[in-house]
Parts: sequence; C-alpha cells; structure tokens
Amino acid sequence: MSAFAAVATGTNRPDRRAGARPPAPRSVADSGLNHSQLIELIGKVLFLQGRMRLGDLADYLCLRPSVLTEPLTFMRSERMVEIHRGGLTENDNEYQLTDSGRDRAVEAMQRCQYAGPAPVTLEDYCRIVMAQSLEHQTFDAANVRDAFRSIVLDPDVVDQIGSAMNSGRAILLYGPAGSGKTFLAEHLSSLLEGAILVPHAITVGGEIIQVFDPLVHTLAERAEAAGSSVIRADSDERWVVCKRPFVLTGGELTLSMLDLQFDPATRFYQAPPHMKANGGMFVVDDLGRQLVAPRDLMNRWIVPLDRRRDYLALHSGFKFVVPFDMTVVFSTNLRPDQLADEAFLRRFGYKIHLGPMDLPSYRQVFTDACVDLEVDFDPQAFDWLIHERHRKTRRPLLACYPRDLIGRVRDFAIYSGEPAAIDPVSLSRAWSTYFVSTDETEPIGAGPADAPV
Repeated sequence: MSAFAAVATGTNRPDRRAGARPPAPRSVADSGLNHSQLIELIGKVLFLQGRMRLGDLADYLCLRPSVLTEPLTFMRSERMVEIHRGGLTENDNEYQLTDSGRDRAVEAMQRCQYAGPAPVTLEDYCRIVMAQSLEHQTFDAANVRDAFRSIVLDPDVVDQIGSAMNSGRAILLYGPAGSGKTFLAEHLSSLLEGAILVPHAITVGGEIIQVFDPLVHTLAERAEAAGSSVIRADSDERWVVCKRPFVLTGGELTLSMLDLQFDPATRFYQAPPHMKANGGMFVVDDLGRQLVAPRDLMNRWIVPLDRRRDYLALHSGFKFVVPFDMTVVFSTNLRPDQLADEAFLRRFGYKIHLGPMDLPSYRQVFTDACVDLEVDFDPQAFDWLIHERHRKTRRPLLACYPRDLIGRVRDFAIYSGEPAAIDPVSLSRAWSTYFVSTDETEPIGAGPADAPV
C-alpha cells in the first residue's frame, strides 16, 4: 500500500509496542534508499569528518555496516575512496576520500549540505506515524481527573476536556486574558502517554527534510551503551524514541511557517511545526493576534482538520501528503463569533469557556501561590484584597492574578531587605504596579491599613 493510501484510509494497525524501533536494515534495499543517495551521503560525511572507521561511519549515519559495504565497494572501484589504514576486522578499516572523491563530495554539497543520519522514506514515515496515532489512545474520567487533581479547575471544565481529547477534534479554549487558557493548554500535554518514533530526516522527491528537532522532541530513552555497531545495531537507529511532542506557537505564526522551510544556504528543508507535532499536541496561542487572520489560518487547515492529512510541496513543485495526527488546541481572548462564522467554528470541534473563578477557588490559588513563593498567607489581608480592590474596582477573580501580585510583594521585600509578607500596604503597592490606575492622584502604596475586612 502506498503512503498516500495508508494515510487516507488509516488502515495501518496500531503498534502495541509504541516506541519500539523497526528492525535495522541489513542491506541497501532494506533501507529504502538508493545507491546514489547513500554514495552522496557517505561522500559528504567523509568530506566533513575526514578519515573514519567503517564502524564509526555506520554509527554516524545510524545504519549497519552491512548497508554501507556495497556503496563503499562501488566508491572504491570508482576511486572515490580508499582505505587509509586496514584493521583487524572490516569495521576497523579506516576510509578517506581521494581527490576525485572530494571533488564529487563538493558537487554533492552544492546540491544539498545535509550530512547527518540517513533519512527514511516518506512511505515508512507515514506508516509509522499512523501506527502510533493518537486515535489509538482513549482518556477516561478517572485518569483525566487525576491528571488535573493538583490544578484548581472547575470539574465541569475537566470533564469537557476529557471528552474533547477523546473526540480527536480541534479544541477551542476561549475566555478573558488571564483566565488560564495557555496554562491549561500546556497541561493538556500531560494526558498524552507513551513514546513515539521520530525520524532524523525523511527523503521525498530526491530532497531531504529534517524532522527531528531537539527543541521540540524530548528523548524518551537513555543513550545506548557504546560498543560495536554489529552488536548493538539490532534496531533502526534512524528513528529516535521520543515523548509525544508539544508545540506552542503564538503571535509569530504566519501561513508561510506552515509550509516546508527551505534553506537556500544548506539546500535542505526543515519540517513545519505541525509536522514536528505529529503524534502529540499543537497549540495556537492567542488566536486572532497572529500576523495571519483566523479565517486564513482555518482556510489553510480545513483539509488537515477534517481529513487528518496535509499536503506539502517542494520548491520544485513536487507535492506529497503527510499525516496530520495531533490534538490541535486554539486559545483566544476573543469570543468565538468574533473569529469566524458558524461554518468555520464547526472545525473547532469542542469550544470550552474559561472565565473568572469563584471565591473559594481563587482563595485556593492564592494560598498555593503563597506556598510556592514562600510568602506567609494572611487571611485578613486576602479579605482586604477582595473587598477593597477586586470588588471596588469590579476586577474579576482571574487565575493569573494571585501569583503575579504575590510575586510583586516578594520583589519589593527583596528590594527593601525585609521579610515578604502580605498586608494591605504591600498588596496595594503590588496592585498599583500591576494594573493601570484611572486615579492618578492615588499615591503608590496607599491602602487603608484599617480598612474593614
């Protein structure tokens, strides 16, 4: 079955050993690559690294030595490489480029400067992504509630989140700024279980696309013990075992970022952020504040959100399909009807509102922040804050305020060299530096110490 058919039909069966690499290829044919690709890759690595033992070269390319034997034999016959120093075993033979080999390597570098682990094929990439798809995960009430046990959150919202995660649809979190949407979106990634396989790179249409990104992908295994490649390379090391990724984008998001990123200097591609998020979560934070309009973004993602596949194109015009297998979360301060019409809003799937907290929840967040920031909690000072600041200014009880206000109390205490403590004076001073006051005559730090509680 072709890669396109595998993605379109979703017929791949889940791999019950999530994170288990496929067997290591033992020949060029097993690798899915052709001789020309391997010859160019070997030449570029030797050009950059100099002399290398066969075993070290195999480790560098994440391939077994047996895969490299055939192309190296051809390169020797064409006088592109030579054995600089023989070893006791074939793995110990040290190879270097000849003058002709260096010339060929320079030509290859001008076409593409990628010289890292060998890529995998697009078909193998699609097959593995679908085998470890999020569609095979389910989220029950007990586990979801346990995951959010340490967070002060409305139980109804927690249940909505659990249902939304099971739907496989996009999630829209909306509400006023400071209600905890971004924090909640980041915490959602803790619900994703298991490890996945991420390739260092894939090859498409003769081009290289780098997929593994250490800024996105976190290793889920310890480095294997050093040793002979023949002994330890029993699995395909072109795949990296990672935790399910979490990608967060904000106001910097543009439509061009959702396409392949071609570097004209290095002559190879970087996968777009949502492709790096396959198998995990992709969050578009502060929707409506991006350089791209929400309607344009949704137009770009109509097919991916509905069909769970995306279409990408090389600069040569060659187009191909990749899986779009992730939980997409949008967060916004705007009302849903301000973003798009009803037809577009249907693409969001679940719409979850986060608003102001009730007083008991706000008090709990406040006391937790005091513990975290090592500031003693004073119930009378808290009551003063509610009555004299929140209620008189009609400022809602939003989740972001306690930590921010207590942080300012601590900052002033460090500056003055005094113990951090909350009281009407310190809270008033923190409040005045946090919010824009409409009364410019009110002195900074003013706060009736004898105000009724």
